[in-house]
Amino acid sequence: MKDWLEKHLKELNLTTSMDRPEGFCRLGYTEEEWQAIDVFIAIAEEIGLKVRRDEAGNAIARWETKGKGTADSPAVAVGSHVDTVKGDGGYDGVAGVLCGLAALKKLKEEGFNPASPIEVICFASEESSRFGVSTIGSKAMSGLLNKNELADVPDENGITIRQAVEQMGISWNTIDQAERPKTALKSFIELHIEQGTRIEDAGADFGAVTAVACPIRLKVTIKGQMGHTGTTPMGNRKDALVAASPLISYISETAASLSGSSAVPIVATASTIELKPNAMNVIPGIVELGVDIRSVDDSLKREMERLIRQKCSQLSSSFGVTMEVNTLVHNPSIQLDDYVRNKLQQSGESLGYQALVLESGAGHDVMNMAAKWPSGLLFIPCKNGLSHHPEEFASLEDLEMGTEIIAHYLKTEASI
Repeated sequence: MKDWLEKHLKELNLTTSMDRPEGFCRLGYTEEEWQAIDVFIAIAEEIGLKVRRDEAGNAIARWETKGKGTADSPAVAVGSHVDTVKGDGGYDGVAGVLCGLAALKKLKEEGFNPASPIEVICFASEESSRFGVSTIGSKAMSGLLNKNELADVPDENGITIRQAVEQMGISWNTIDQAERPKTALKSFIELHIEQGTRIEDAGADFGAVTAVACPIRLKVTIKGQMGHTGTTPMGNRKDALVAASPLISYISETAASLSGSSAVPIVATASTIELKPNAMNVIPGIVELGVDIRSVDDSLKREMERLIRQKCSQLSSSFGVTMEVNTLVHNPSIQLDDYVRNKLQQSGESLGYQALVLESGAGHDVMNMAAKWPSGLLFIPCKNGLSHHPEEFASLEDLEMGTEIIAHYLKTEASI
């Protein structure tokens, strides 16, 4: 199995070597993503699955039952994606579809005859790297895609989502027809690399995920007064960047304090900054900070936002600047299905692997699927927690473990 996993890991990444110092780049709705999906389709067909593409570009590989159901019977599904961010590693997303396909190959070789159809789904455009909008394919499948709201969102080259989709041969007018009825699936699971070190730190083998932390995102606009850096006395300045500096530290320190005293973690990051006029001889007049707050405890996120707003009020008075806080995103966190999580945990533990029950700080396709179907998320370790990085790495042993856990879970659920 390891040889099969290694061979097809490279094929899905369109490479002959996973050692890529520059990383991978397969942005959503590009030829590179489509080439990787074509490889997914070829592998699926090679192991005897029937594949179709839906109106959003998602590829659905299906193992039909033999005499135990109909073509309309609800399927037990597993899936992920093959698109990447710029300079990404080769495991984020790819590990999920690879292990899903490998699990079906394993079950077929064992002679398993499912009572329910089984699907492996390769979703289109999961990453937000191109448009700032994530999980487009799974949003479409689960009925969460607002095509009117997203149609004219551009990438850095001015190409809109609508244009990009249509360049790949998909009709924007019918993309929402990718939505599937609730009766289409019995359940959905996704395997993903952890993108952190909690599994390793706990001495566990895999993670069974309870919830997905969706963000509160803020834009803090700090307005001071521009002036000449050589002639404006220090005591007369209203430097927007100087006022921003203690806020950046406060966000990190406060999140660490809240996380340390809470039952579940919270993280908060001042992750973007724009400085105007950004000239060497001009005192900064305007600073815009982007702040990302995440926890599966929505009350903790709200508390963090309240404390940031309070701190901005204090700093505004202290530095003689104005601070305006706007909420850009306020998404409630997604609770995953307890039954599915327990079955994934039991599947792994029955095979001799140790589980860690944890939350996901990052979004995945599963959070959209969970809006309509019982859904679960399985984490395998990645070296040093690195992800969205050329050195992202998951061992063949852990990919094989993920394959075994998925196969065991599918064998249980598709026999019911």
